[in-house]
Amino acid sequence: MDFQAGILRDGSPMESLEKQLICPICLEMFSKPVVILPCQHNLCRKCANDVFQAANPYWQSRGSVISGGRFRCPSCRHEVLLDRHGVYGLQRNLLVENIIDIYKQECSSRPLKKGEHPMCKEHEDERINIYCVTCEVPTCSMCKVFGAHKDCEVAPLQTVFQGQKTELNNCISMLVAGNDRIQTIISQLEDSCRCTEENSEAAKQELCARFDALAALLEEKKSELLQRITREQGNKTGFVQGLIHQYKEQLEKSSRLVETAIQAMEETGGAAFLMGTAGHMAMLSLPRIVEASKGSRLEKIEHGYESMDAFSVSLDHLAEAVHALDFDSGEEDEEYFDGEEEEVEE
Repeated sequence: MDFQAGILRDGSPMESLEKQLICPICLEMFSKPVVILPCQHNLCRKCANDVFQAANPYWQSRGSVISGGRFRCPSCRHEVLLDRHGVYGLQRNLLVENIIDIYKQECSSRPLKKGEHPMCKEHEDERINIYCVTCEVPTCSMCKVFGAHKDCEVAPLQTVFQGQKTELNNCISMLVAGNDRIQTIISQLEDSCRCTEENSEAAKQELCARFDALAALLEEKKSELLQRITREQGNKTGFVQGLIHQYKEQLEKSSRLVETAIQAMEETGGAAFLMGTAGHMAMLSLPRIVEASKGSRLEKIEHGYESMDAFSVSLDHLAEAVHALDFDSGEEDEEYFDGEEEEVEE
């Protein structure tokens, strides 16, 4: 016997019970066996299997070792994870099955009340029991024999009803499977967003580390070149300071000879001059004069000795290299993103 939704319309507790026994997939009363999901919602095993197959279209073709799968509860969207047994691994809800049996027995024992079955408007005593395929409306037998639908093609009402319910059930399964695929894509995009943030942070840290190492290398090189300039400065200034000391000693000796000669020239008396000539001449002996004249033959520095142009460094090529710094070409990343866009479009 087929128990459709809405058999009892008197607002009784049985009607409320009937609403609780409707499968959200086929929109009919649960058919045995009834499986209970981890979220405590119930489904017909056949409906649960249809939803599972729609969400996992390749489940049956994975070889002899069948792996599990997943789908989402049509009532609350909770993700249901299945083992290798698939839907047959879900637990049966024997309580709901017993309630359905009791409900069906109660409904079968109650006589139909007048007005519980739709009646024909043209023939008030005739029940609507056939379906006009041509006009796509339910009608009665009298309308087919004598009425407006006598030339139309008709079919049993229950057959059309079951066909449309089956089609609606398939549509629901397709929608549920489509929602699962969309949810999967959303999860993949969220994972991609999170991975992008993590990879970007890692790339930033690596870039900073590379530039810090380059800055440290430049600082080390700068310190090395400064030390070389400082050593050259010390060598040159030390050499010049030595020459200055030598010239000062020579100048001091020559100055003393000049003073001695001036003192001799100050003598006005011939006797006194001649008497002192021996001492003065001893002071002005040829060797001393020759030695004093050597001041012009002391070592000298070359022209441009003080120049430090040899320590000039050109950094133009480094500046050009720094300006030319850029990231490596990401052709592989572009191909990856193109592939993902095609997948999303599909």
